[in-house]
Amino acid sequence: MLIPARMSEAEEKRWVTVMLDKLAAQESRSVLGDRELTERALHLSDQYYGGRARPGSVRWVTNQNTRWGSCTPSEGSIRLSHRLQGMPEYVVDYVLLHELAHLLVPGHGPGFWRLLEAYPRTERARGYLEGVVAADRLPHLQDAREE
Repeated sequence: MLIPARMSEAEEKRWVTVMLDKLAAQESRSVLGDRELTERALHLSDQYYGGRARPGSVRWVTNQNTRWGSCTPSEGSIRLSHRLQGMPEYVVDYVLLHELAHLLVPGHGPGFWRLLEAYPRTERARGYLEGVVAADRLPHLQDAREE
């Protein structure tokens, strides 16, 4: 978490507590269970792909730390990283649509990206995820405040 350098240590502790409470409340409201995640994927497939992408299973996993999601087309299974939990709905929807597209088109060729163009928040979601990755690579910003 980045905070203004002018904050006192007491203000910093209060602000961090307030923000962590807000994040926890937001996460508890927005985390879908596996059943709801599957229902969401089916809804998105209907809305953007004419119902052609039909996953056999959609679930959260904790063993994906370098990917946001993965898909095994032969099994129809989609797995989303637990790191997406608590992120904005449009970001989770984008990752679901990305993995659903793999049920229809293998790889990341032009046909794959044409499918994702149907989702109006593709670029925004990609930018959000790129920002998360960039922030994770900047631990020195967090350490600088402690010095």
